[in-house]
Amino acid sequence: MATENNKTVDSLDPRISRAKISSGETSDMDNLVHFQTYEVFHQKKRGAQHQHVGIVHAPNPDMALLYAKEQYARREQTANLWVAPSSCISATEYADDDIFSTTPDKLYRNPATYKVMDRIKAFKERGMKSTDQIEKSPH
Repeated sequence: MATENNKTVDSLDPRISRAKISSGETSDMDNLVHFQTYEVFHQKKRGAQHQHVGIVHAPNPDMALLYAKEQYARREQTANLWVAPSSCISATEYADDDIFSTTPDKLYRNPATYKVMDRIKAFKERGMKSTDQIEKSPH
C-alpha cells in the first residue's frame, strides 16, 4: 500500500520499509504481470568462486538483491551476492555435446591421471599424517 502524501511504500515488512522504495508517479507493478526471474550467485568468502544457489522473482534488480540476501545469505557465511536476469544467461544445448568431444584427449590436464596420485592414495589409506615419522629400514 502506498501513501499519497509522501509517495513511499509502506509495508508491514521492516526490510521493505528500510529500503525506502518510492512509488513514484506510476508503480512498477502497473506494467508487470509477473515479476522477473533472477539467477542468484553466492560467494562464501572473498577470493572464492561464486556458485549458483537458486533463483528469486523480483520487480527490479535492487529488490532481487534484497530477496536473494534474505533467501540465500541468512544461514551461511556470505561475502558477496550476484543477481542476474535469467534472460541474460546463455547456455549450450545438450544436443551440441560434440563441441566437447576433444576433452577426453586432454587427460594430461587432469591431475588425477598423474602417477603421483597412486602414492597419495596409498598415503591416505595408511591413515598417516604429515607429522608421522617414517620408519627407515636398517642398512
